[in-house]
Amino acid sequence: MPIITWNDSYSVKVKEMDDQHKKLIDLINQLHDAMKVGKGKEVVGNVLNVMTDYTRRHFASEENLMRIHGYSGYEEQKKAHDHMVTQVVDMKTKFENGSVHSQQVISFLKDWLIRHIQGMDQKYGSYFNSKGVE
Repeated sequence: MPIITWNDSYSVKVKEMDDQHKKLIDLINQLHDAMKVGKGKEVVGNVLNVMTDYTRRHFASEENLMRIHGYSGYEEQKKAHDHMVTQVVDMKTKFENGSVHSQQVISFLKDWLIRHIQGMDQKYGSYFNSKGVE
């Protein structure tokens, strides 16, 4: 059973962003699945690498959409995105030096992603929809 199951409460009503959020959820679920069979420590580094790369691409897509359409929350989003990337890189370093374990990593990723989607990201959905972005 996945740790996060996509549902409509996560939708920002912009298909491209929803699809990218689903991919981030899938990465977290991959880590969770590995942990359930005792392989969390073996895969967490790779998941964090993929998560960092994919998150950067996702954030760039969101930020580009915000700039194109003049979204007023751009600066706040950009700051949150930059902070998240820093936190993921820091979490990876801590994992590699043994100061955090895979359960702490997955809890951090899950909590941050859900809070960010349901908080900041859902604010832009209706704005982009009003600009013809669906």
